[in-house]
Amino acid sequence: MAIIISEEKKRQNYFTIALGIVLILVILIAIWRVFLNKPEKVLSPTIVKPPEIKINFEIFKSPILKDLQPFEEIKPTEEPVGRENPFLPY
Repeated sequence: MAIIISEEKKRQNYFTIALGIVLILVILIAIWRVFLNKPEKVLSPTIVKPPEIKINFEIFKSPILKDLQPFEEIKPTEEPVGRENPFLPY
């Protein structure tokens, strides 16, 4: 049995219509989910009181801290370090 060209065009026409309907449904569902869907209720956050911070200053009276000695002062170098413009080629 031969396939007539008009039957092939009808089949293609039905496919085009069905594809268009599916595409429109997908777009409508996406619009509904993104724009028209009501957002869920968000509970207001409860205010949490931060814990009280206590600093123990008695550690500064320790004899170990009294025995500490300061470091010697580091003097800057007399000569220049590095190149004047490090981005210039050698």
